[in-house]
Amino acid sequence: MSGQNSKINGVSFVSSRVKIDSTHTKPVVTTLGANYATVMPFGFVSTISTPEIAFNGRRQWVGERRAGAKQYALALREQNLKIMIKPQLWIARGQYTGFINMTTEDDWSKFETSYTAFILEYAELAQEINAPLFCIGTELENFVKMRPAYWTSLIKKIKTIYKGQLTYAANWDEFKRTPFWSELDYIGIDAYFPVSEEQTPTIEACIEGWKTHKAVIKEYALKYNKPILFTEYGYRSVDFSGKEPWRSDRELNQVNMQAQVNTTKALYETFWDEDWFAGGFIWKWFYNYSTSGGESNSQFTPQNKPVEAVIKQYYKQYSK
Repeated sequence: MSGQNSKINGVSFVSSRVKIDSTHTKPVVTTLGANYATVMPFGFVSTISTPEIAFNGRRQWVGERRAGAKQYALALREQNLKIMIKPQLWIARGQYTGFINMTTEDDWSKFETSYTAFILEYAELAQEINAPLFCIGTELENFVKMRPAYWTSLIKKIKTIYKGQLTYAANWDEFKRTPFWSELDYIGIDAYFPVSEEQTPTIEACIEGWKTHKAVIKEYALKYNKPILFTEYGYRSVDFSGKEPWRSDRELNQVNMQAQVNTTKALYETFWDEDWFAGGFIWKWFYNYSTSGGESNSQFTPQNKPVEAVIKQYYKQYSK
């Protein structure tokens, strides 16, 4: 399992329209002290029942395609950041990927063929650049539930191509039902667990709110003898940030920097000192640092917000 003082202190580096260079990558290190970055190429589907994934196409943004993902990974690596390649699906109008559900066996077969092509494309990239981590999927609960044999077969195919470490990004309320943890190297969780219903949650309240969740998470780490990796984690700088941390809608817009600071501190205090916990990737980081985040921003990014100093403090303390 993970060493107590040796963590994956990561950022989720958002794909964009442009190539990146050192002016975009240096702030990841100088302002946060991160040692890992997630690169996220994308595939697109029209509806939750569309059996074809469009990916690596000319109409996609630079960072969403294979060549762009490679350029991002190499640019980030120049800052001594290690890379996790994490290909993701986007459904039109932002529908939740966990609800993907084909209506016929033929469509399931087509979707599996399409998903395999998508994932193996990026497993090849991960191997090509010697990325130490590869994520085989993100928040695909119903797909996993309905087609478990497919996933076992997919993991075997990935391992013939990619020789690094594997994880899967299960949603916070999904990981207990994911059937293939024994085949991977990390139990990956997108850690948007509810921890407090306060408008400005205190650190103490959030630590208390984590107790039940933490016990279950630790149970799974011990059951499978696999370290826990928060494939995504983070809070918005908004009122009630710990109540439903997965919400990204703009209806939540009352800026609250202290709420983001307190929820984030509580997460570090709860997990970063545990030897069964590997670390995680803060959600999320945009390439254009100087114009991202800031005092009027109510979204997840920590950029140009007080929480930056909190993250840097813990990342420095638990650096590899």
